[in-house]
Amino acid sequence: MPITPEDRPALELSRVTRRFRAAGRTVAAVDALSARIERGTVTGLVGPDGAGKTTLMRLCTGLLLPDEGRVELFGIDVARRPEDVRARIAYMPQRFGLYEDLSVLENLELYARLQGVPAIQHAARFEELLHMTGLGPFLGRLAGRLSGGMKQKLGLACTLVQVPEMLFLDEPTVGVDPVSRRELWAIVDALVRTSGVTVLLSTSYLDEAERCASVLLMHEGRLLESADPASLTAPMTGRCFRASAPGMDTRRLHALLARSPGIMDATIQGGHVRLVTRAAGTPPPSRIPEARNLAVEPVAPRLEDAFVARLLEQAASPEPPPTPASTPTPASTATAREPAADVVISADRLTRRFGDFTAVDAVSFEVRRGEIFGLLGANGAGKSTTFRMLCGLLPPTAGALRVAGFDLRRAAGAARGRIGYMAQRFSLYGDLSPRQNLTFFSSAYRLRGARQQERIGWALREFGLQPMADAASRDLPLGYKQRLALACALMHEPDILFLDEPTSGVDPLARREFWRRIHALAGHGVTVLVTTHFMEEAEYCDRLIILSQGGIIAAGDSERLKALARSAQLPNPTMEDAFIAVLEGAAGARAA
Repeated sequence: MPITPEDRPALELSRVTRRFRAAGRTVAAVDALSARIERGTVTGLVGPDGAGKTTLMRLCTGLLLPDEGRVELFGIDVARRPEDVRARIAYMPQRFGLYEDLSVLENLELYARLQGVPAIQHAARFEELLHMTGLGPFLGRLAGRLSGGMKQKLGLACTLVQVPEMLFLDEPTVGVDPVSRRELWAIVDALVRTSGVTVLLSTSYLDEAERCASVLLMHEGRLLESADPASLTAPMTGRCFRASAPGMDTRRLHALLARSPGIMDATIQGGHVRLVTRAAGTPPPSRIPEARNLAVEPVAPRLEDAFVARLLEQAASPEPPPTPASTPTPASTATAREPAADVVISADRLTRRFGDFTAVDAVSFEVRRGEIFGLLGANGAGKSTTFRMLCGLLPPTAGALRVAGFDLRRAAGAARGRIGYMAQRFSLYGDLSPRQNLTFFSSAYRLRGARQQERIGWALREFGLQPMADAASRDLPLGYKQRLALACALMHEPDILFLDEPTSGVDPLARREFWRRIHALAGHGVTVLVTTHFMEEAEYCDRLIILSQGGIIAAGDSERLKALARSAQLPNPTMEDAFIAVLEGAAGARAA
């Protein structure tokens, strides 16, 4: 029987290759990749930073042309007939171009005109999109004054003013809170269910990829796997465990188990350590001399376990990266020790108002030396404002704030000399090389001469930046940009480290490497305060607070917060479940 247009896949890639010149050499960002995506499905595109995911997206949408191979969308050759393809697709890149000085409605009107939607259809289509995204009450608000999650939803609405046959989403949930992530996924699911839209979605969150009908796993431009999530996860059965040792610090237990023979991967989950062994039938350690009452039990595998195992097996050496041995520490705390009881950050009824709007409302908490302290909240909850006050970048309207022994109202400059700060977005100088950025920031921290050169050499070695030390920083993969940003924050060996969404959009392997470094720092007495929207990352914190509408609505370690969401229907809640339950409880209390 002849193949009809309806029988063709939505997307078919045949040995697609795209090369770029970088740092004096030719790199195949996409290398002889073949795949197909069926109509009316959601396909997840995953892989480590620099795998080629964004390049592949741009090839599929006709924004780049392949050097070799063929891209077909609905049977149309994208390279030969790009305009025919663009009329049938929509693409939302990682940084969608909202006009921040225009209102929600004005952005929708602009994109409708750009996409050729007749004016007579605007009102009905906008009403549908505003209902879908929940943005109806904010029609007149400037886009620049929306929260991160609301901006993402507006970007998606602008992308969808003309209903496409295929939708390409490049990291759509980076930097948004769990509630907004669920809302974005509800929109995607509704598009597939009601309009038959085909979706290709790249993500660094493997729990999102588990929701997809199929997953494409890329590495170094090549396709390693193409299958449904259950098929990818099945080989991990019998290799995943949870370990705990009552009375032992979880970070210490994690360090011991990560070095044990037969262990491929170890991550902290609240008061437990999740383990992945190298092979089924190879049990994890049942006894460790340093850990009394070690308890180990099997757990169900996740797609993230399969992702990490596959990439580690792909590497030349299957061993996971070692915990950094030379992690910088302040001279006053140069030997590892248990966190001391002394308070290094103290906020007492901390308040910040912007005109009539109270962004932070009488917030009080303390952070002790060597503690990893998490600051959570939905977009717009007041996290960033609190963070900026703690760093001395924004004066409080009321309340008392002491950091590193200094009153920030009187000695903000002195306190900043004891603080390292890593911003949410890559905030270094893209035109400068890693070496030049390190030189600039070490100079800003008043390092000079031999000491400065020693620290620059240390940073390039410790963070694996030597091969690209003289390349433009803007061209680095996201994981390497993150390494460079952390290295710059540590040049002056601070006592306190502020991390604002430090691993947003970073793949699981880079995330593990990053947190190994943070655990090593905390183990040597460095105090770490972190904001994050990634709830598994919140499990790494010793204590947490959750903010809503500028006030604290819950506090404690991750196990205590998860207990707030535990029920007969949900006996083993995740941190995401706990976060949403706490926010919904607070919203219900306000409504009552």
